[in-house]
Amino acid sequence: MTGYARAQGSDERRRWVWEARSVNGRNLEIRCRVPPGFDRLENPARAAVGNRMKRGNVSLTLTLAIASEQQSKPLRVNRALLAELAGLVEEVRKGTGAAAPTADGLLRVRGVIEEEDAAEESEEALAALDRALSKTLDEVLKALAAARAAEGRALSVVIDRHIGEIEELCKRAADRASAQIGAVRARFEAQLAELLERAPPLSEERFAQEVALLVGKADVREELDRLTAHIAQAKTLLAEARPDNPVGRKFDFLCQEFNREANTLCSKSADIELTRIGIDLKGAIERLREQVQNVE
Repeated sequence: MTGYARAQGSDERRRWVWEARSVNGRNLEIRCRVPPGFDRLENPARAAVGNRMKRGNVSLTLTLAIASEQQSKPLRVNRALLAELAGLVEEVRKGTGAAAPTADGLLRVRGVIEEEDAAEESEEALAALDRALSKTLDEVLKALAAARAAEGRALSVVIDRHIGEIEELCKRAADRASAQIGAVRARFEAQLAELLERAPPLSEERFAQEVALLVGKADVREELDRLTAHIAQAKTLLAEARPDNPVGRKFDFLCQEFNREANTLCSKSADIELTRIGIDLKGAIERLREQVQNVE
């Protein structure tokens, strides 16, 4: 979900630049900064981002400058804003004793100095400017989407490697689990033989029931079957991931299910080696979870 893009445009009066940055985020959060007087563009810009992206923290910035041939146009002072600032300065000065700012300091405040004919632009000219700015915005969002897609292609290789690691650990766990059932029975028989020397013998039926109960508690085949199904689902999601088919949230949920089964496998393990495999499995799942946070 990370990326950066920049696009610029101009007309006979102005030059402008749209910049777009994207970093990882659980949801889609959009920050938009536009110059004073262009607040009307903020909502359309947010909507344009939402139409293209579903997750990530996206920052949009619009910068405008007067075209070089227009830089000699006369400027005017926004006297209403300047008077308001002067009143606030006097209030602060009386309350705190701070020194009053200089004239050039007040003139540096955004909006105090304006183009003399800025307010004289016709509605048609403003509409044409908005269309030009929207066109450049579309260009920068296309470039940002392309940057995110390029990162996604590189990320898919990493995620595929983590899925393969989980699959290999599940195979090792399955091999070890087959030997665990026999070990549980042998250990129970040894403990039972010791007890039988001190108490009346158990019936064959009761013996079989106790063995079945212990073996059932130690049987992790159901957890391994679910893990195998989750691996198949992860491969499917990875294959289906496209800009128009975001799978990040599904991957998040799948990692939770992976972790649930790995925890149960460790809790049911009656074998040290199987427990070690389960711990390694949990580590591999956590590495996968960290990477899928980057997936839209």
